[in-house]
Amino acid sequence: MIEENFETTLKLIVVGNGQVGKTSMITRYAKGVFTNEYKKTLAVDFLEKNTYLRNTGEEIIFHLWDTAGQEEYDQLTKQYYKGAGACIIAFSTVDRASFDAIESWYQKVTAECGNILMVLVQNKVDLMDDAKMSTNEVEHIAKKLRLKLYRTCVKDNLNIDDVFQHLGEQFIFRGGEASLEHATVTPIQDLAKTPLAEKNVVSAAPNTAPGAGAQDPRNSGGSKKPLVQRTAGKKSKIGCKPNCSIM
Repeated sequence: MIEENFETTLKLIVVGNGQVGKTSMITRYAKGVFTNEYKKTLAVDFLEKNTYLRNTGEEIIFHLWDTAGQEEYDQLTKQYYKGAGACIIAFSTVDRASFDAIESWYQKVTAECGNILMVLVQNKVDLMDDAKMSTNEVEHIAKKLRLKLYRTCVKDNLNIDDVFQHLGEQFIFRGGEASLEHATVTPIQDLAKTPLAEKNVVSAAPNTAPGAGAQDPRNSGGSKKPLVQRTAGKKSKIGCKPNCSIM
C-alpha cells in the first residue's frame, strides 16, 4: 500500500520585552550567525528553518515569527499570534523589567492562541554575575506557569538548538495541527461546497506580504501537505510526557 509522506509546518512566535535577544535567537538558529548589533524589530520579522528532529526521525519546517516587544506595537503584533502552534517567552538575565513582564506575555499569548506549546527562555546567561533576578525567582515563575525553562546564550550558541528541537518534537507528539484549538487549513471538502467567488484559495508563500496574492503566513500555525510518496512503514515516535524541567 502506497503511503504519502507529509511535510509538517509549525508557526512559532517569539515574544518578550525589547532587547532581550529575540531577533538574535531566531537568526542564530535559522541562519547560524550571531550579530551583537541591536536593531529594533518594527512590529514583526519572519524567518523559515527546515529542521530534522533527532528524537522522532522526522523533519519539520519552522515559520519563526519575531515580534516587537515595545508597547506601541502591542495591538499590531498580537494579530500575528493567530494560528501559532508554539511560543517562546524570552527574557534577559540583566533586565529585571523583562523578567517581571513574563506573566503578562504569557497571558497575551494564551488569550490569542489558547493552550499552545510554550517554553520560557532566560537569555544572556553568560552575564550571570550581573543578574537582576535570582535563580530561585526564575525557577519559581517557570513552575508557576508550568513552562519548561531553558537557559541560553545566543552569543555562544548555548542551548539554542535544544529549545527548537523540544518544541518541534512536542508539537508532533501532541498530534501536530490536530492539537490546535482552531484549524489553520481549510478542509478540501469545505472548499468543494463553497461558491467559487467565496473560495479565495491561494498558494502558500511565507515570504509574501498579506494581500499580495499568497496565503497569509499568520494563519499557518501547523499544516501538512503531501511531499512525496513512499512504500515504507510509518516512522516510529518516541513518547514523552510534558513536564516542567530545568535546562
